[in-house]
Amino acid sequence: MDTFELYKCLTDLQRVRLLNLLTEGPLCVCHLQTLLRAPQVKISKQLAYLKALKIVHAERRGTWMIYHLSNPSPDLLMMNLKSLREGSDANARTLQKDSAARKKLLSDLSTPKSKCPEKLFTALCC
Repeated sequence: MDTFELYKCLTDLQRVRLLNLLTEGPLCVCHLQTLLRAPQVKISKQLAYLKALKIVHAERRGTWMIYHLSNPSPDLLMMNLKSLREGSDANARTLQKDSAARKKLLSDLSTPKSKCPEKLFTALCC
């Protein structure tokens, strides 16, 4: 990957937030939309940009589109994301909150369906 293109990618907070969430594993576009509280079209546009740069890869599973970081992920990308997460500014706190929200979301989804309200399951998965 071209270093200039990578840094250009990291200048947008929305893309950085997406990449941050994907460093911990794959997510469906609907989960990314929920976590970032953004419209599907905005998330999809940013994911298309990242996909064009070959930073992320998409895989269709039924009606779901699952995104994950390309393998192997560029070391420069991972080093920069780590540095951004460990900062002390508002953007670093946003990335840390996103990671915590991701963990909670996955925890909520892993509980038996009987414990998960139908509205939550539908909102996150459809």
